[in-house]
Amino acid sequence: MAKMARSKRSYLYPLLLTASLIYIAYVTLTNLFFDPQAVDFLSHKMNLKRPINLPIWLNVMHVHVVAACMAMLTGIFNFSNTLLRKYRKLHRVNGYLYVIFVFVVVLTSGYMAPYSTGGKASSLPFNLVSIVWFAMTIAAIVQIKRKQVSKHRKWMVRSYVFCFTNFFIHLFSYILHKGGGLPYELSYTLGVYGAILTNFILAEIVIRFVYVKAPNVAVQ
Repeated sequence: MAKMARSKRSYLYPLLLTASLIYIAYVTLTNLFFDPQAVDFLSHKMNLKRPINLPIWLNVMHVHVVAACMAMLTGIFNFSNTLLRKYRKLHRVNGYLYVIFVFVVVLTSGYMAPYSTGGKASSLPFNLVSIVWFAMTIAAIVQIKRKQVSKHRKWMVRSYVFCFTNFFIHLFSYILHKGGGLPYELSYTLGVYGAILTNFILAEIVIRFVYVKAPNVAVQ
C-alpha cells in the first residue's frame, strides 16, 4: 500500500503542479489583464439587495484574486517532498505565507459574499466555507506544532483543495447553464454547493488513496 501511494505521488504531484500553474496564469490574465473591470462577471449580478461600490469592489476583487493565486502557488510548493527534505526552513516560511494568503482570501470573501450571484443562497455558504477553510488551515499549523506530521499533511490536503473552489463553481455553473439550460443565477448557486461538496470529497479521496502516510520527515 505504501509503495502504491509513493508511486501515485510520483506522477500526481507534477500533474497537480502543472494544472495549478496553468490555472493561476489563466485567472491572473483573465481578471487582471483581459477583463480588469470584471464586466462579464458583473453582468450576471442582478437583483442585488445592495448597490455595489464598483471602485472598492474591484480593488477588493483584485486583492482577492492575487491572494487566491498566491495561496494556490505557495500551497502546491509545500507538497513537494524535495522542498520538505532539503529546504525545511523554506518549507516552514512558505507554509506561513500560505496561511497569510488564505486569511486575505477569507477576509476579502467576507466583503464580496453579500454581492454574490444568487443572493443569500450563495453568500451564506461562501461565508461558512471561509470560516471552515481557515479553521482547517489553522488545524494544520497546530498539528505540525505538535510534531504530528501525518495529521498536518492531511489537514493541509483538506485546506488546499479549497483553493480550487472558484474553479469548480465556474465548471459546474457552466455545465448546468450551457449544457443543462438552467438560468445562470440558479446554475451558479448550485455550482457553489457542488464545489463545496466536491472539495470535501476530493480531499478525503486524496488522503485515503494518495497520502496514506505522510513522508517520514519532521519539520523542526
